Amino acid sequence: MVLLGPPGAGKGTQAALLAQRLGVPAISTGDIFRANTAAGTDLGREAQKYMDAGEYVPDEVTNRMVADRLAQPDASAGFLLDGYPRTTAQVRTLDEVLAAHATSLDAVLEITADVDVVVERLLKRASEQGRSDDTEEVVRRRLEVYAEQTAPLAAAYATRGLLVTVDGVGAVDEVAQRVVAALRAAGGDAGSAAAAGA
Repeated sequence: MVLLGPPGAGKGTQAALLAQRLGVPAISTGDIFRANTAAGTDLGREAQKYMDAGEYVPDEVTNRMVADRLAQPDASAGFLLDGYPRTTAQVRTLDEVLAAHATSLDAVLEITADVDVVVERLLKRASEQGRSDDTEEVVRRRLEVYAEQTAPLAAAYATRGLLVTVDGVGAVDEVAQRVVAALRAAGGDAGSAAAAGA
């Protein structure tokens, strides 16, 4: 399963809860980058060069890291991908990686949230973490970039009948209940497992 959602929508929190419920790993690109750099892998060193320069890690490096992570034993029974794919090119790569493993996505869960609510959340988080560079202007631009990059992904997965959309505004437990209900309504393997609490 793939999770989509703008920064501040609570996607990471819901990914962790859903992964626990399904008994599969929640895999975020951020975690993959950190694990590879901490382990000093070739890919990790390559990614570190871009991160140190404040640049996005190129698709080529990200794709290889994700493919490597999905090949690990704990992901053989299923996984939740958080933060990948981000572009239509990455969607194609993910399709190829899954085909190589003779598997496919059960669902693509999109967590949505009102822009003003998300901006408020992110500004509060930035204040708590002392991140003065996260101004309202910067936060709103990040959300615009996310919308520009991700709208085509949501549309592509919707045409495949995989997209399940859930409102991410509300208490964590309330949103979690919405997620399970939406997946159950969508059916498929993910819906069955989520409903059963497997």
